[in-house]
Amino acid sequence: MTDDDTAGSKDNGAEPELRGVDLARRALEEARAAAKASGKSVGQGRASSGRVRPRRRRRGWSGPGPDDRDPQRLGALTGAIAKQRGWSAHVSEGTVLGSWARVVGEDIASHAQPTTLRDGILHVSAESTAWATQLRMIQSQILAKVAASVGHGVVKELRITGPTAPSWRKGERHIRGRGPRDTYG
Repeated sequence: MTDDDTAGSKDNGAEPELRGVDLARRALEEARAAAKASGKSVGQGRASSGRVRPRRRRRGWSGPGPDDRDPQRLGALTGAIAKQRGWSAHVSEGTVLGSWARVVGEDIASHAQPTTLRDGILHVSAESTAWATQLRMIQSQILAKVAASVGHGVVKELRITGPTAPSWRKGERHIRGRGPRDTYG
């Protein structure tokens, strides 16, 4: 026999030394026995006193109340940063150009596109002269939709243009006139 063999079997009558999970189980069993002996309820979780009410799930914060460290929505954060730095006007202008279909509706957006927005003047290019005429007739309604979506004062005026005809001017020198008339004859 070696020294290792004798160390493992010091007291053959006693229980072996507990480690890890077995030690934790033994401590739990002893705590439950002590609680039962003192008359306390033993089991999983707390003993309910009275009626059982459902647990409500809190949304929006991680502790007892809202906190700056809680996760925030990206839209709210970018809006706050834009307001702090004075970018609100630029963000509103970008909303008009970027969300044109949502602002004016799918029908108008499929036939007209915004091109530029400078100094409160929105330039819109229609796909045909008929659509350009129609949009000029409902110009006040379009301005109201834009104001409701992004705020008043962002777009003050609409300039609606139809499709442009091809230019016949080529090169530096040219002659006044209507251009070629017998080209397609």
